[in-house]
Amino acid sequence: MNIWPGLDEFPHDIGKTVVTIGVFDGVHRGHQKLICRAVEKAHELGLPCVMITFDPHPLAVIRPQAMPPILGTVEQRARRADELGVDHIVALQFDRALSSLEPEDFFEHVLQDKIHAAAVLVGENFTFGHKAAGTTETLQKLGEKYGVEVDVVELLKDHGERICSTMIRKALLLGDIRKVNWALGRPFTVRSLVVRGAGRGGAELGYPTANMYFGPDVAIPADGVYAGFFTVLDEAPSTAPIEGTMKLGVRYMTAVSVGSNPTFGDERRSVESFVLDEHADLYGRYCRVEFIDFIRGMEKFSSVDELLTHMDRDVAKAREILADADTPVEHLKEIN
Repeated sequence: MNIWPGLDEFPHDIGKTVVTIGVFDGVHRGHQKLICRAVEKAHELGLPCVMITFDPHPLAVIRPQAMPPILGTVEQRARRADELGVDHIVALQFDRALSSLEPEDFFEHVLQDKIHAAAVLVGENFTFGHKAAGTTETLQKLGEKYGVEVDVVELLKDHGERICSTMIRKALLLGDIRKVNWALGRPFTVRSLVVRGAGRGGAELGYPTANMYFGPDVAIPADGVYAGFFTVLDEAPSTAPIEGTMKLGVRYMTAVSVGSNPTFGDERRSVESFVLDEHADLYGRYCRVEFIDFIRGMEKFSSVDELLTHMDRDVAKAREILADADTPVEHLKEIN
């Protein structure tokens, strides 16, 4: 699959295409339904499938004060789209110029002149053009005018609830990681470099952790302790062998603490992973944490001994949860 950072880079001699458009933040099951329909249409017509996404998120430009934390980067969207069979991704730079295009100008300039769409598939809540003036009805009328097939795909509902990025963010804020994973169709994950924390986990507590820090623009679960899996990725910047018992690309059971360190007065928000039964020097390594289930909320303890007692319980609970995980480890795909 190819990722094109804009319209100018997209190969204009590619011929006709089948296109789906959206932010696709998180690539949840609703997005997957739409993308799979586009891939099916592309196969039916014998054409390449193109997914158009936006970078940055349109709200970051139009209403930055309303911009939500993102569920995944363009690269993460691309990984999932590749798994679903998309041939090309175009990451449109969303700026004032793009947002000021009238719906027909967007259709003609982007979909016709640049992407050469023979068919366009969108969700039923899709809007486009200046001040979101273009609706799915507008798109269908433009499709008739320009001879482009337009397919509006019904939004995915499961158990009476619409699967959407907003719902996933709300569930993350509540620490309802099971609901998040249900909506995504896979474990919620974060990826980052492991950096040095305060150093208390190993030195003072006997629980060394791999620490990752995230800004407010990145969605992470509510403060608390979770059971999950930890993987050192093969795209780590360091090519040196890992010092310790861990190996690249292997998923290890982990107890994960999200939040600040109230017992020690550390207000930075982090994701700290204690990998069960393993040890390794992971500083500077690019790693992934998968969240499987919630264990407890964040608490401030009156003593280190009280904290250690709870940490012992957390590790035992994580081991119990992960041993009985609904999805066997070998069947969980790396799709985020």
